[in-house]
Amino acid sequence: MKQNTKIYTLTHTMMLLVASFFWGTTFVAQSLGAEYVGAGTYLALRTYIGIIFLLPFVLYRDKKDIKNSGLGPQELQDKRSREKQAFIKGGMLAGLFIFLASFAQQYGIAYTSVAKAGFLTTLYVVFVPIISLLFGRRFDNKLWISITLSVIGMYLLCMKGSFYLEIGDALMILSALGFSIQILAVSRYSKRIDPVKLTLAQFIIEALLATIVMLVIEKPDLFSIRNALPAILYAGIFSSGIAYTLQSLGQKNLNPAIASIAMCLESVFGTLSGWIVLGQKLSLREAAGCILMFVAIVLTQFLGNQD
Repeated sequence: MKQNTKIYTLTHTMMLLVASFFWGTTFVAQSLGAEYVGAGTYLALRTYIGIIFLLPFVLYRDKKDIKNSGLGPQELQDKRSREKQAFIKGGMLAGLFIFLASFAQQYGIAYTSVAKAGFLTTLYVVFVPIISLLFGRRFDNKLWISITLSVIGMYLLCMKGSFYLEIGDALMILSALGFSIQILAVSRYSKRIDPVKLTLAQFIIEALLATIVMLVIEKPDLFSIRNALPAILYAGIFSSGIAYTLQSLGQKNLNPAIASIAMCLESVFGTLSGWIVLGQKLSLREAAGCILMFVAIVLTQFLGNQD
């Protein structure tokens, strides 16, 4: 049983690592998209693309779930009723905070460096366990060691020179708080509903809120959208459609603090994508940061699920 738990934890951690890869590489797309369209427009369009991408999978899984449930009509109706409640509540909670976090991140990235954005956004690796402590959860000391290594690694990887806060940096910290609550919401509701349906639910809420911002405040033109379209398509398919689905699948029955450590590797992948795509150099200090963060991930695999 213990061996099965370790395999389960490793499998779901790998899902989150793949998600963090797509989020990390999306930092480049976000930076490019911010040159042409506002944060609300970027979020609305990428989220609608994510919804279109997910919808066939949700319909297929829903049909398969009904077929294989083996439940009677009344039991199936009760199950669907419980799932509907989780769809609405989980979607509203996760969707609200993913919108607030993503909007703050996309708006703030125009006023700070990609390096700072990567570091400050992934501070959810600290916020998640702290918020969890407020609700009575306790963690193994090894987990705090992993969190400390992650933060040091992120600092070495992302920060250069003196550290000072500007408006963009403050928005990134708010973004990290928003993502922390979204991570905890996904952890809670992915146990009650198909994780792919949960992803769709939060996207619907995010898309509606982003559309209001886009139409009321930004009013984008077709020329700007066309220029930003490659970045929006990449983010919509890979970051929204694939990565957030993997997050919901990977977090199911997995300790949210362990999950946040795996996902914070997005800052590593963001730096590596800047190195490969934009030709930015990777210093010895940055490489050391990458190594520390990978060590933190490996250490979590010796903790078990701890859920």
